[in-house]
Amino acid sequence: MPWKDGTGPPWLHGKFKGCGYRMTMPRQIILDVLSGTTEHLSAEDIYHKVHSAYPSIGLTTVYRTLELLVHAGLIHKFDFGDGRARYELVEGSQNTGHHHHLVCTGCGGIIDYADFIDQEIELLKKTEKGLSKKYNFKITNHLIQFYGLCAKCQKQ
Repeated sequence: MPWKDGTGPPWLHGKFKGCGYRMTMPRQIILDVLSGTTEHLSAEDIYHKVHSAYPSIGLTTVYRTLELLVHAGLIHKFDFGDGRARYELVEGSQNTGHHHHLVCTGCGGIIDYADFIDQEIELLKKTEKGLSKKYNFKITNHLIQFYGLCAKCQKQ
């Protein structure tokens, strides 16, 4: 079921309810903000987007809701080394699917990297298989972040 106004990704409702949670207005609004962006938003960024349209929602509600959504497996929480957690949907229309991040330590820019070549995919599969065997651990997902300087920062 989509949001009450007929917008928003319908898969979120079923997945969220499947986790045993009710879809409240704050949860809907925060998921709507995340589904409508390709940026990696902080809780404060999300709060500012939500608060302009729904002033009754406080920053504490945003933080609490984000943690619940992480726990439910609907969003990822990232630490890119800037002291602010960033969030993005696990899946959705704006999401590139499984991807890694290139984080510029100069300007703080974040590039979603999803155009993997065959050698990279093979290396990741080999690494996961080796780690699974070595530690008797079933790997279900991974998050990879590379840090360095973007082309613009390299020129400065």
